[in-house]
Amino acid sequence: MSEEKNLLSLRGILDAAEKIINFSRPFSNADDFFTDQKSFDAVCMNFIVIGEMVDRISDEFKLKYSTIDWKNIKGLRNSIAHDYFGVDAEEIWSIIELHIPAFIASIQKITQ
Repeated sequence: MSEEKNLLSLRGILDAAEKIINFSRPFSNADDFFTDQKSFDAVCMNFIVIGEMVDRISDEFKLKYSTIDWKNIKGLRNSIAHDYFGVDAEEIWSIIELHIPAFIASIQKITQ
C-alpha cells in the first residue's frame, strides 16, 4: 500500500475523530450524552468509521507508528458494531474525554 493511501486513511480517521469531539461537545457527562440518541449514535458511527479506516492502513505503516494503539481502536469498532445495544455510554464518554484529543494530536502530527 502506498504512503498516499495510508495518509488518505489517516485523513478519514482525523475527520471522524473531530466529528466525535464536535458531536459530544454540548454534553458535560455520559448520562446526558447517552440521552441524546442522535449524538450518541453519530459518535458511535464515527468510532466505527475510524476502525474501518484503520483496516485500510498498511501493517508496515502501523508498525512505524506503533505508539498508536491500532489494535484497541479496531477492537472498539468491533464492540460497537457487533454489540451495539451493549455499548457502555460511560466507556465511550471516557474514551472521548481521555483519549480522543491526544489521538487527534497524534494523527495530525503524522499527517503534517
